[in-house]
Amino acid sequence: MDRLPPLSRRTFINGATLGAAVLALPVLHAQSRPEVRKITISVGGKADFYHLPLTISEQLGYFRAEGLEVGISDFETGAQALQAVVDSTANVCSGAFEHIINLHSMRQMFQAFVLQGRAPQIAFGVSTKNLPNYKSIAELRGKKIGVSAPGSLTSMMAGLVLSRGGLNAADVSFVGVGTAGGALAALRSGQIDALSNTDPTMTMLEQKGEVRIISDTRTLKGTTEVFGGPMPAACLYAPMDYIRKNPNTCQALTNAIVHGLKWLQTAGPSDIIKTVPESYLLGDRGLYIAAFTKVRESISLDGLFPEEGPRTALKALSGGLGATAGSNSIDLAKTYTNVFAQRAKERFKA
Repeated sequence: MDRLPPLSRRTFINGATLGAAVLALPVLHAQSRPEVRKITISVGGKADFYHLPLTISEQLGYFRAEGLEVGISDFETGAQALQAVVDSTANVCSGAFEHIINLHSMRQMFQAFVLQGRAPQIAFGVSTKNLPNYKSIAELRGKKIGVSAPGSLTSMMAGLVLSRGGLNAADVSFVGVGTAGGALAALRSGQIDALSNTDPTMTMLEQKGEVRIISDTRTLKGTTEVFGGPMPAACLYAPMDYIRKNPNTCQALTNAIVHGLKWLQTAGPSDIIKTVPESYLLGDRGLYIAAFTKVRESISLDGLFPEEGPRTALKALSGGLGATAGSNSIDLAKTYTNVFAQRAKERFKA
């Protein structure tokens, strides 16, 4: 959900040529073995609910069941996770869909191949300490807005909320505070006046009365209100060349994620608590369960991207709220594929 890092020239010398070479759909054979068994997936903030399907599939052994040995490298931000793939220290990224649109605007051909989240899971709240009598967005003029990182989806959402109240980015100061501990510390110390962030951080602050939520994309309804339509969120994505060369591997990864999504459809809060690492609970199981309840409907049911979702993302990014120079030339059909997820959906009846 963060600003894209500079891309390595040695990794992507000619993105346009690469894109043209991989437009054909991947060809798989039934029961084919993965071309590559050992896979490294990079992720920014793995403990966030944003990446819960990845954690579930890992913890329940679904990657192993598909013949894969998956190592997950956790970074502080999504931008760092993407950079790991750019630098070839990771094969696949678990990250935000809008990164792919930004990459395409720079002629770097990445593609998403399974959706984990169908809503961004971001909430925007004002500090009850700094703004105890808050009444309108106009009061945020000149204030400091905490976001996971400048240029991230959290800052994009904040920008959209501000624009509704007649403010723009120049009227406030965006401050990168990360997620979890960093965000909590910044809000509680009074360094920021409002915060746009993910769960379980926002639920914790909300429960303790430290923020007043004024906009919420943890629900499908809230997401439509903010973005004007469905907004694809966390997904697995990789360079298109990697997907073309390793279709069976990508199918196996997709199978594992969709298997996890199917499990999540019927899992109760106690099942989640037993499955995720203890450290994810932040020492408060009740809080974790409350946060899971808030974001549950944002989790994808079957790994498929809604056709209108990429258009919503492009519209939000090209509206001056994200770095999308050249967005008019982006072919959205190349930013994602449902080929793998459709096969997995049929297999697991998700």
